[in-house]
Amino acid sequence: MTTARKFLVIADGSDESRTAAYFAARRARKTGGSVAILATASMEAGFEHWLGVGDTMRAEAMEAAEAALESLAEDVEGVMEVRPELHLKEDNLIRALGQLLESDPDIAILVIGAAPHGEEPGALVSALATGKGLFEGRQIPVTVVPGDLSKETIKALA
Repeated sequence: MTTARKFLVIADGSDESRTAAYFAARRARKTGGSVAILATASMEAGFEHWLGVGDTMRAEAMEAAEAALESLAEDVEGVMEVRPELHLKEDNLIRALGQLLESDPDIAILVIGAAPHGEEPGALVSALATGKGLFEGRQIPVTVVPGDLSKETIKALA
């Protein structure tokens, strides 16, 4: 295990994930750490009997996840001047996150963006709030960044 902290961000295409990535990149740069980004493409059950439709939906989900991953990677690279570590999984977000945390002991902090006031918090924040099996084998700090935090405020904080 290295001594530098690795900040993990979830790429989901939302403005909140972009804010979280900016915060993580600033913190990593300031502390000598690195950033990893996880994007997932998940197919809901029920399309197995529609093979062609299911394949098309799977391909579209992977393309969207790849686009979100690449977009955040460019943002992080712009701050850190180093390409972040990228992870693309075809799985449920919670399961993929748990597997990544178990397989990479260098991930020290999960940084997630919270939806602006009045909006639904999203699956990950909801799962964290209820504490249902995210980090069964390992404890990890979570930093929740308000999704509507300005870059100027983040610069002052991180």
